[in-house]
Order: sequence, then C-alpha cells, then structure tokens
Amino acid sequence: MPTFCAPDGTRLAYRTTGDGDPLLCIPGGPADSQYLGDLGGLSRHRRLIFLDLPGTGGSAVPEDTASYRCDRLVEDVEALREHLGLARTDLLGHSAGANIAMGYAARHPQNIGKLALIGPSTRAVGIEVTGDMRLELARLRKDEPWFPAAFAALEAVSAGTGSDWDALTPFFCGRWDSAAREHHAAGLPVNRDAVAHFGADGAFTPQTTRAALGAFEAPVLLLTGEFDLNSPPRSTAELAGLFPDATLSVQPGAGHYPWVDDAGRFAAAVSAFLG
Repeated sequence: MPTFCAPDGTRLAYRTTGDGDPLLCIPGGPADSQYLGDLGGLSRHRRLIFLDLPGTGGSAVPEDTASYRCDRLVEDVEALREHLGLARTDLLGHSAGANIAMGYAARHPQNIGKLALIGPSTRAVGIEVTGDMRLELARLRKDEPWFPAAFAALEAVSAGTGSDWDALTPFFCGRWDSAAREHHAAGLPVNRDAVAHFGADGAFTPQTTRAALGAFEAPVLLLTGEFDLNSPPRSTAELAGLFPDATLSVQPGAGHYPWVDDAGRFAAAVSAFLG
C-alpha cells in the first residue's frame, strides 16, 4: 500500500480503487478502512481513496496517543490531500469518520468540492442521540426473529444496567444474515487506544464547529439508514439543519452500513449527489 507522512511523522497508508474524479473516504471506528469495500460499487463512478487512520489497517502506530484525537486526524486528511496533489476534492466520511470530515470542512472549507456524510456520528457538533431515540427506532424491528433478546439488551444498556453490546449488533444491519455477520465482524475496531483517545479532551469543540459549518457553502449529502441506531434519521436531520446547502437521504430498510444492505440504491444516491 502507498504511504505518506502525517504531521506527527507517522507513516499512514491509503488505498485507491476505481476511476474518475477523486473522492477521499474516511472510515469510522477507528477501524481498518477495508470494511468500506468499494462502497457498494461507487468505484464505478469515482476514484475512491481510502485513508487508514493511525494505528489501523496498513498505517503505523503513532508514538503519541494524542495523535488519535479527532482534531489531530483532521490534519492527517489535509496531509493526504497535499500528498496526492489535489487542489480540491470531494470528501466522504462514515460513522465516526464523519466527525473528522466535519472537522475538515470547518477548518479547510476551501479544499472541499462536495461533502458526503454517511451514517454520521454527531459528536463533533454536540448533537446527542438519546436512549429513548434508539429504543423508539429499535421497535420498528419488532417482527425480526432476533428482536426479543436484542431489545432486552438495548433496554438494559439504555438504562445503564447492562453492557452486552454484542447482543445489539443485529440492530445495526438492515438484514441479519451471514453476509451481515461477516461484514460486521470484519469492521470491528482492534486498536483499543485509537478508540479510547478518539474523543479525548480537546478532540471536539462543538460550538466552534457548528459556527464554521453554518458558513460552509459546499453541497452536503447526509445519508443514513432507516434503522440506523448509531445515526438515527432524527439526529441526522438535526445535523443537516446546521448546513446552508444540505440534502438529507434516509435509505429504506438500511442500517449503519447502507452500501451493504442495498449496494445499488446506495451507490446511485451518492453518485447522483456527487455528479
């Protein structure tokens, strides 16, 4: 895999697939970007450039754990843009990676053509996803065979009396079959330091970021799944309201990985937005 040097000296890896105009893709987790695949065939429309965040995938482990902070990762994206020689680029962030993408849009707005936030986490702007919001959304799956055990675990987690996160996994997928199980397992973070320090003190400045995004003029797509407990349609709609030029798209029947649940629908929606 090709590499480049991050501002702190860490060698970071990236992979490229597809042809056409470039689209920088930031994974969530922080986890190996391989779980993004080719985003449901989006590589047929764009040249996808996937960044492996520090300590994940092919990227080296940084000497200082502060390099895992979300605000520091923003400058890793800028270093990759400069390394690739891109004057301007479109940017896509999934899940926790959306926080990095929003931080980049706040700090380097002139370098973005269009911004796509997929199943976005909202920590960067201080929008809370409540337990009640997740429970309400989860009840839409009441006819699924795995629902009773998964919902009981979700109730316990929401009440602070349980921590069986593995039992909640089916809620994050539009369909809970063997392919979903395999994909979810492949996308789990393995670097616990990267996860623990991502949101450390100083990583997020919600009011500053909100103000900057309110002046962000580029078009923004916010796409989430109908059943996404991580990024419910309600919180994603609230996030969309922070941007002057935002399009909200809720993919029917999808969870947190909409390109897995319906690749064709996902790729069509994102490629149409990007143009």
